[in-house]
Amino acid sequence: MENSIAALDLCALADAIATGEVTSVAATTVALRRLETVGRKLNAVVRLDGARALEAAEDADKLRRGGARLSPLHGVPLAHKDLFYRAGDLSAGGSKIRADFRADVTATVMSRLDASGALDLGRLQLAEFAMSPTGYNEHHGHALNPWNPAHVPGGSSSGSGVAVAARLVAGSLGTDTGGSLRHPGAMCGLVGLKPTWGLVPTDGVMPLSASLDCTGPLARTARDAARLLSVIAGRDYEATIGDGVAGLTVAIPGGYYRERLDPVIAARLDEAVKTFRTLGVTIIETAPPDMAIINALMQVLMSVEAATIHRRWLIERPQDYADQVRSRIEPGLFYPATRYVEALSLRAQISEQWIASCMGAADLALLPTLSIPVPTIKATTEGAPADVAGVIGQLTHCTRGINYLGLPGASVPCGFDAAGMPVGFQLVGRPYAEAAILRAAHAYQGATDWHLRVPAAAELN
Repeated sequence: MENSIAALDLCALADAIATGEVTSVAATTVALRRLETVGRKLNAVVRLDGARALEAAEDADKLRRGGARLSPLHGVPLAHKDLFYRAGDLSAGGSKIRADFRADVTATVMSRLDASGALDLGRLQLAEFAMSPTGYNEHHGHALNPWNPAHVPGGSSSGSGVAVAARLVAGSLGTDTGGSLRHPGAMCGLVGLKPTWGLVPTDGVMPLSASLDCTGPLARTARDAARLLSVIAGRDYEATIGDGVAGLTVAIPGGYYRERLDPVIAARLDEAVKTFRTLGVTIIETAPPDMAIINALMQVLMSVEAATIHRRWLIERPQDYADQVRSRIEPGLFYPATRYVEALSLRAQISEQWIASCMGAADLALLPTLSIPVPTIKATTEGAPADVAGVIGQLTHCTRGINYLGLPGASVPCGFDAAGMPVGFQLVGRPYAEAAILRAAHAYQGATDWHLRVPAAAELN
C-alpha cells in the first residue's frame, strides 16, 4: 500500500484523495514515514511537523466525507524548500547565521497552497542562502542525488528535487535565481519550472536577488507542475495543457548553447527534437546574441543585491559562511552604483534582442538545461579551486541568462547519460508563455516515458 501511494504523481494523488480511494491521512502517513527514512538517508529533510500535518489530514478527510466542495490539492501532502516563511516557524535558509530565525509572516505562496487544500509537512534541504547550483551546503551536508548519491542533486532547491524524485512527496516549491529550479529538475529527472519574473509572489520568501528571484514548482510531470503553478500564480495553467502542439514552432539556438555541449547531452537533445517533429512541431535553427554581456549583467544584479542583504553579516560573522558561498557574495560590495543601474536599465532591451535572435518567429526555444553530465560531489568540492569553480560555472552556462532576461523556462527530463544520470532540455518562452511551455512539455511526456523512471534510492521495488 505504501509503495502504491508513493508511486502516484501529484494529480493522480489529488484525484485519489478526492474520490476517497486514498485518504489524506494514509497519504500523509506514507509521506512522513518516507521523509523520515529515505529522506534522512538522502539528507533531503530539514524538519517535519508530523503532528500538525496529520491533524490537517484528518480534517481534510472529514470535509471530503461531509460532501464539501474540494479544492484542487485537497488533502495532498507536500513539503518545501526551507526558505518559505510560515509565521512562528523556524526558517534557516540552509545557513548557520539564521539557525534560530522565526518568521513573523507567512509567504503568500504558502497561504495560497493552504487555500488549495494542500498540507504542509515541513521543510527541505537547500544550499546555504540558496547560493549554489549544486546544492552545496557545508553546514548541513549535501543532499544526495537519488539516482546516484555520489552525484550532486542540483541546487539551490536540492532537497525539493531529491524529495520529489525519490517519491517522498509528489511535488514541492523551490526558487530559481540562476537556475535553482531547473538544475535539480535536470539532475533529478523532474520538471522544474521557473516562471516569468514577477508572475508568482515572492513576499515571505528568503531573498537572494530581488531582480532575479522566482518561485516555482518541482514535479514529476508537466501536468503536476501546471496544477502547482495554477495555485501559486492564481491563473489556470491546467485547462489547456492537453491541447497538443501540432503547428507549434520551436527554435533551436546554436552558438553559445552548443559550444560546450557534451556529446551525450547533445544526442539526448537531438532525440527530443525528433520527438517534437513527430508531434507536428516545426523546428527552426537560430543564433543567440552575445551571451557574455547578458551573463555579466546578470552577475552584477545578483552580486550587488545579495551583498546588500548580507553586508552586515559579512562584516560581523564572516566565519559563519562557507568559503564557497562568501566568495560568491563579496564581489557585490565593490561594483559601482552606475554599473548596477546600467544592468537594470538595459534589461528590457536586451531581453527583446535575445527573443529576436534566439526565437525569431518561433513560439518557444529549446536549449540544454545543463551542457555537461551531472557532476559528482567530489568534483564540485575537492581539488584546485579553479577547477572546482570551472565545473560549478559550467552548470549555469545555459540557465543564468534566462533569469536576467526575466523569461519563463522549464527543464524537462529527456533521458540519461552514460553514467545513468538524468538529462534534461530547457523550454524557454516569451514573458507569460508558461501555458505554451507546459503544453509542449506535456505533449513530449505523452510520447516518452523518461519521467516514469524511478531511481533505486526511492526504495519502491
